[in-house]
Amino acid sequence: MSATYPDTLLFIDGRWRAGAGGRTIPVSDPATSEVIGQLARAEIADLDEALAAAARGFATWRATGVFERYRIMRRAADLLRGRVDGIAGLMTREQGKPLAEARAETLAAADTIDWFAEEARRAYGQIIPARAPNVTQMALKLPVGPVAAFTPWNFPINQAVRKISAALAAGCSIIVKAPEETPASPAELIRALADAGVPAGVVNLVYGVPAEISEYLIPHPVIRKISFTGSTPIGKHLAALAGQHMKRATMELGGHAPVIVAADADLGKAVKLIAAAKLRNAGQVCISPTRFLVEEAAFEPFLSGFADALGATRVGNGLDPDSQMGPLANERRVSALEGLVADAVDQGARLVTGGKRIGNIGNFFEPTVLAEVPLSARIMSEEPFGPIAVVNPFATLDEAIAEANRLPFGLASYGFSRSAETIRRLGLEIEAGMTTINHFGLALPEVPFGGVRESGHGTEGGSEAIEAYLVTKFVTQTAA
Repeated sequence: MSATYPDTLLFIDGRWRAGAGGRTIPVSDPATSEVIGQLARAEIADLDEALAAAARGFATWRATGVFERYRIMRRAADLLRGRVDGIAGLMTREQGKPLAEARAETLAAADTIDWFAEEARRAYGQIIPARAPNVTQMALKLPVGPVAAFTPWNFPINQAVRKISAALAAGCSIIVKAPEETPASPAELIRALADAGVPAGVVNLVYGVPAEISEYLIPHPVIRKISFTGSTPIGKHLAALAGQHMKRATMELGGHAPVIVAADADLGKAVKLIAAAKLRNAGQVCISPTRFLVEEAAFEPFLSGFADALGATRVGNGLDPDSQMGPLANERRVSALEGLVADAVDQGARLVTGGKRIGNIGNFFEPTVLAEVPLSARIMSEEPFGPIAVVNPFATLDEAIAEANRLPFGLASYGFSRSAETIRRLGLEIEAGMTTINHFGLALPEVPFGGVRESGHGTEGGSEAIEAYLVTKFVTQTAA
């Protein structure tokens, strides 16, 4: 199967257009390394136009009735579902993931829009009992204002749709700085919203030089809130910049997810579930399981089954229906993974399977398992963001939980056990924003999604997600 790949334009004030300077950025296919399209690059003049549009759009959208917002959002979700095959093809061309994963991401985005459309109708305030009989005290929920959102390349639609949907549900306008490496699929998300009837200026889309855009938008007085998904170092910088201007900030940052496998676990089930989770999007997932901690009695059986599962994976172009894992998104990831593997082996780790680049065309890398890796190896502290798993034994549950909590990150975590006491301790004692035990249950629209410690703050899923886009205003009144 092949997919025609378009040049991608900016979307500002309801119009698709080139950047003011006419400059473009090339877009490459990670499976072939060929340039497949061009991307319009925003200049400061474009950002000024987007800011003015977002201000006007906010005035329009906040005055739009909640049921009308709901109706438009539900229509956009249906449009996405109807366009899923075309959008999936674009995503695979620019990002590399298999078509099945690209389709699933697009359909999940439609579900997310539906979820937040419903939440728009349930952003309740309060009537607070007053001390005097002629006083009415109200806590009103009002939209915070125009939002600036910054989204990554690993899930081009998934990460954008959470931010856009929450903003729209709350009554906010938004400027999205989507990823330059994977621009066409998030543009199709914006197109569905525009075609569904979102008014001009409410949703705006820009691309360009990331630092230039973020450092211009975040301090600007039009912007009232930011949302960022990406690395911890960049997230810290943007959060500090937002803090200087007292802007609200939701941060979904890096992780290094631990997986604790007790000896009493169903090892066959654990291997099947966690191998699939590890190789989803070639491991380029912020919640990807990376540090596998296996009780000594189960260590060798788990390691053998897990390595066999990863080693048998069919790696290839995501457009090939037989491919189970596509390429890494860019050349940088290949070099980074090669360095992590070499360092771990030099430190005494055992390379069980994989560890090398595949071929010399595209950014393909073997699914890799490293065992008995010492803490001194870089991969024990640095998020690999690729198809590499570390498998180490542990003697006691206390030891495993201590290792799970050793790093400053706290995004996702995983556990497998049949013991009620072990399950209870995993849920309570692992320091992470999310823990899933004996199944993969993360990232649904209706459940919280976010981290603690240096993995960020705030949630982009579940009933709490809309709160970051609302302010509480207290109004007390009495008859004249």
